[in-house]
Amino acid sequence: MTEPPQDAKADAPERRTLLQEMGGISGLIYSTVPVLVFVLVNSVSSLNPAIWAALGSAAVITVVRIVRKQSLQPAISGFFGVAIAAFIAYRTGSAKGFFLFGIWASLVYGSLFGLSILIRWPLVGVIWGALNGHGQKWRSDRRAMFAYDLATLSWAVVFGARFVVQRWLYDEDLTGWLAFARIAMGWPLTAAALAVTLWAVRRAGHLVRQLAEQAEADDQAVEAKLRAKYGQPASESGAG
Repeated sequence: MTEPPQDAKADAPERRTLLQEMGGISGLIYSTVPVLVFVLVNSVSSLNPAIWAALGSAAVITVVRIVRKQSLQPAISGFFGVAIAAFIAYRTGSAKGFFLFGIWASLVYGSLFGLSILIRWPLVGVIWGALNGHGQKWRSDRRAMFAYDLATLSWAVVFGARFVVQRWLYDEDLTGWLAFARIAMGWPLTAAALAVTLWAVRRAGHLVRQLAEQAEADDQAVEAKLRAKYGQPASESGAG
């Protein structure tokens, strides 16, 4: 059987790790369930039943992940996100309040990603290096930096678009369209930003490996010149 190219082998763990950090494909889909449940129950009943139904669906998703032995971090963070959204809806007494936390969270995340580009520490590169122990060697290569800038910019645009559109729908009291926008601008846009991120990770990883190989070759060249000029090191010349 023909072995897959080395670059393909190196890229596969990157793809799996990034998806796992977001809860996988199932995690992206699960994130829409409490929103759908909330909107449906609120449309046929009232606010309080909708709040409890959304919380219940989030709890069920958490239990399902435990039973399937899947990553709990996305499930737990998702449950607390639903709980905060439900609390805001309860306090405001309005169904649209359920989406307020996500709207302002998008503004915060978008600002952080955008700011990280301006200060020359693009968050995608920083996070990826921390998750995989690669460090920040990529910052020494302008091409790798550019790749991570583009990936970080894609996330800033996604979060920024979510804030602008959903904030406008919130101000216009268009709760039904707000729910639609929350779902439509959820995992589809996340998948698009993730595709750019995967490209950046592969690109930057390849460039960093090139830097390491070039540094090693330079060291060997310097050592060869020193040996040619001064002869064998004392440790080798006296070995015989």
